[in-house]
Amino acid sequence: MGYKIDGKFTVTMGVINSETKDAIKKLSKADLEKLVFKAASKYKDFNDYLLVNFVDKEFGEQDLFEKASIEIEGLFRKSYKGFAEELQLANMLGACHKRINEFGKICKNKELELILVMKVLEVPFTLSSNLFCTCFTNYNYKVSLLLKKAISLLNNKLHEDYKIQYVQILNGYLQTIKRTSDYLDSVNNLPNSI
Repeated sequence: MGYKIDGKFTVTMGVINSETKDAIKKLSKADLEKLVFKAASKYKDFNDYLLVNFVDKEFGEQDLFEKASIEIEGLFRKSYKGFAEELQLANMLGACHKRINEFGKICKNKELELILVMKVLEVPFTLSSNLFCTCFTNYNYKVSLLLKKAISLLNNKLHEDYKIQYVQILNGYLQTIKRTSDYLDSVNNLPNSI
C-alpha cells in the first residue's frame, strides 16, 4: 500500500525507492518546505514526528504524551459497540492500545509509554474481577495484551530501577487475571510474576 505526497512521490509503508530519494535530493528548498508542510498537515504521525525530532526536542515528547493521555481519557468516555459490558470494554481497550502504539512509534521515552499502558490497565483492574469470568474472552485477551506490553516495556526497554515502581502493581494484575482466566492461552502465556 502506498500513497503520494504532493502528487509526485510514492511512499510505500515507510520504504522510499531510490528514484524517489534522487528526486527529493534535487528539490529546491522552497519545494522541500512545501512538501514538508503538506505532509505535516495531512499525516498526524508526521506532524508528531516533526514536533519531537525538530520543533521541540526538549519538551516535544512530553507534549505528545499529554496529548495522548487526554485522547485516551476521551476513549474511556466514548460509547462502544457490544451488547455486553465486556465487549464494549474490549473495544475500548483495543482503541486505547492502538493509540498507545501510535505514541510509541514516535516517542523514544519508553517510561512515558509505560505510564500510558498502566493508565489503561487501571480501568479493567478497578472493575469487578467477575468480568474476567464470563464467556466474553475478547475482554480478557485485550487485557492480557496490555499486560504483556507493560511487562515487555518494563523488562526490555527500561532500567531496572523502574521495577520498584511497577512490579507490585503488575504482579497484582497478573494474580487477578491468572486466577480468573488462566484457561486462555494469552493469559496462560503470561508469567506468574515479574
